[in-house]
Amino acid sequence: MTSVLTGAALLAALLVGAAVVGAVLVRRRRAVEEINARAREEAAELVRAAGAEAEEITGSARAAAAAEAETQRGRLRTQREDLERREGRLAEREARLDAEMRRLEEWSGRLAETKRALEARKEELSRVEDERRAVLEQAAGLTAAAAKGELVAAIENQAKREAIPLTREIENAARAEGEKRARKIVTLAIQRVAAEQTAESVVSVLHLPGDEMKGRIIGREGRNIRAFETTTGVNLIIDDTPEAVLLSCFDPVRREVGRLTLEKLVQDGRIHPQRIEEVHERSKQEIEALCVRAGEDALVEVGIGDMHPELIALLGRLRYRTSYGQNVLKHLIESAHLAGIMAGELRLPVESAKRCTLLHDIGKALTHEVEGSHALIGAEIARRYGEHEDVVHAIEAHHNEVEVRTVEAVLTQAADAISGSRPGARRESLEAYVKRLERLEQIAREKHEGVEKVFAMQAGREIRVMVKPDAVDDIQAQVIARDIAKQVEDELTYPGQIRVTVVRESRATEYAR
Repeated sequence: MTSVLTGAALLAALLVGAAVVGAVLVRRRRAVEEINARAREEAAELVRAAGAEAEEITGSARAAAAAEAETQRGRLRTQREDLERREGRLAEREARLDAEMRRLEEWSGRLAETKRALEARKEELSRVEDERRAVLEQAAGLTAAAAKGELVAAIENQAKREAIPLTREIENAARAEGEKRARKIVTLAIQRVAAEQTAESVVSVLHLPGDEMKGRIIGREGRNIRAFETTTGVNLIIDDTPEAVLLSCFDPVRREVGRLTLEKLVQDGRIHPQRIEEVHERSKQEIEALCVRAGEDALVEVGIGDMHPELIALLGRLRYRTSYGQNVLKHLIESAHLAGIMAGELRLPVESAKRCTLLHDIGKALTHEVEGSHALIGAEIARRYGEHEDVVHAIEAHHNEVEVRTVEAVLTQAADAISGSRPGARRESLEAYVKRLERLEQIAREKHEGVEKVFAMQAGREIRVMVKPDAVDDIQAQVIARDIAKQVEDELTYPGQIRVTVVRESRATEYAR
């Protein structure tokens, strides 16, 4: 019974719970329906708002499109009007061109007629000219070719006479400008090189401690002096000069070896043939070493790097060689500096110019051993020891024995002339100096008509020639100056250059009474 009651209570409770759940579900369904209704109303409202906005946007877009279309239609109308105007102008131009073509055709026809008339006139004039020429040839007794030749010759002669003053003026202007630039370059080079005056002597003198030493040098029956001369190849001159002997030899290096040998023998005091040979061998080695050292010092002073050892030794031998009293090695160094300065002013390779000038007298080291000009000998030596062809050419051309072809050769000639002709560089005997002046005046006087007086001036560096004005005109004066200069170049040897000045002076004199 109790279990039945419990089941009934449980069932009742279940029914109550189901009723409660059903009521809850009903309320929720209604709430959902209300939410759905509100959502539908909001969606409808949103759709209406979107439709209104889309309608508004569509209207604006349609108005903008209509305005843009109207603008495009206006532009098209403007372009169409422009095209129509252009077509009108083109039509006008075509009409004008047609009219011009018609006028040109008319002018072409007229020109053709005029050309035919001119050709006919030309033929008529040619016939008349032939008749006139025939009449003139008959009257003059000359053919047209002969008359033309005479006319050409006369005009040519006149042109030459008129061209000579113009040519002279151009030459003078070019010479003045060239001399101005050359003078500037040479002056700068000379100013930047300081060189001592010559103090060398071609005779070696050895001072003795006493006159009794002369007897010891001579030896018993002259055996010592004979041995000395045989061994060294140097002539020993013992005269009345107190406490001094002279050494003479055409080879300056050999003379220096002999001087050094004799000096050591005198200092040692033992003089006999065997001792002479020993001392001579040592002295020879010392001089050879000094020659090499002198050549190397010259390269360092000039600023030249590499050179064949044989050329360096030959260059150093020139330390003991003189030319007109001027030391040849010092002359080469001085000339190299001058050439380098001038090359620098001319923006040319400085080292090449220095090398050419330093070696230009290298042949003088062998002139006593090899026959020929020292320029050609030096060129052959430089070629043998691998020097550049420009250097070889500068050496062989520095005395114009070969035609000058390079700027380096010209600079070598200029530097050589400057170094040799500067005051105090060289010495000449008075007799040679006087003979040269006399020969200069003689060359200017002979074989030249109209020469009145000749003066050699400025120590023989200028010749002034006075000519008769009634016998020589200005053109002939120029010819005389050139002839004299050419003859001086061919016949005389001189340092530097010699100016030839021909003076033609006209004077008119009257007396008032």
